[in-house]
Amino acid sequence: MSEALDFLLALLDLETIEVNTYRGQHPKEERQRTFGGQVAAQALVAAGRTVARGRVHSLHSYFLRPGDPSTPILYEVDRIRDGRSFTTRRVVAIQHGRAIYNMQASFHVDEVSLEHQFTMPEVPGPETIAPLAERVQAEFGVIDEWFRRPHPIDQRFIGELPWSPQRAREPRQRLWIRADGDLPDDPLLHAGVVTYASDMSLFDAILAPHAVRWDDGSFMGASLDHCMWFHRDLRADQWLLYDTDSPIAHGGRGLARGFLFNRAGELCVSMVQEGLTRLVDPARGGPASPAGSQ
Repeated sequence: MSEALDFLLALLDLETIEVNTYRGQHPKEERQRTFGGQVAAQALVAAGRTVARGRVHSLHSYFLRPGDPSTPILYEVDRIRDGRSFTTRRVVAIQHGRAIYNMQASFHVDEVSLEHQFTMPEVPGPETIAPLAERVQAEFGVIDEWFRRPHPIDQRFIGELPWSPQRAREPRQRLWIRADGDLPDDPLLHAGVVTYASDMSLFDAILAPHAVRWDDGSFMGASLDHCMWFHRDLRADQWLLYDTDSPIAHGGRGLARGFLFNRAGELCVSMVQEGLTRLVDPARGGPASPAGSQ
């Protein structure tokens, strides 16, 4: 297990404060706000800690305020329902006395089912694609500190990198992802790691057709909500194909969808995220005027 992955597992090992109340820490790094995937993963682990039967099959969540990376987050779990087949939990993440995120998660005992799924796209295998830092170095000549540091999730982008000027301007992105090391056999932990990883690149599908970057000051982007459906047990430490697209961006918001397939071609997770895509007027430092306005 890499040091970075070991630290991610430490972030997901929440401290129990009281019955139904947990505390999560942050990575020791410079950030203006907390990474949304971290909050979602910690909230899911908090919910799962209170569930005796079944595995997570869905979560629906909203990012309410930017998280403060200098302050621990409290996760308060509400035990909404414990049924024979389904268990429902609500989680509120709190900092400075205010809610920054809320999640509703449902857990289910698997049953005999109707069966069908999308076919997995035919793509090059992850072993044929160079690691992310090597590709950034080869294309741009220099890499900043973020790419040089170890990361808990190995990402292998299929085709051009999302930041490449040569990329196809289509609202679609595909990549292979996996945890950078072997994980314990804990289904909740694997679901938490996948939840963390799912927020790392889903927004890029929204930005792909547009000549904007996170760091150029031309737009303000942030995750607004995040929903996931876990169809099958999966292992986050084995390669998963992350197939993403963006059907629409309009009115200051963009929508992205993602599907995770394992190497056997089984669809394991589906997800949808809406993100803020507010254009910024550089002269005013605020939102740009709508097209055609005076």
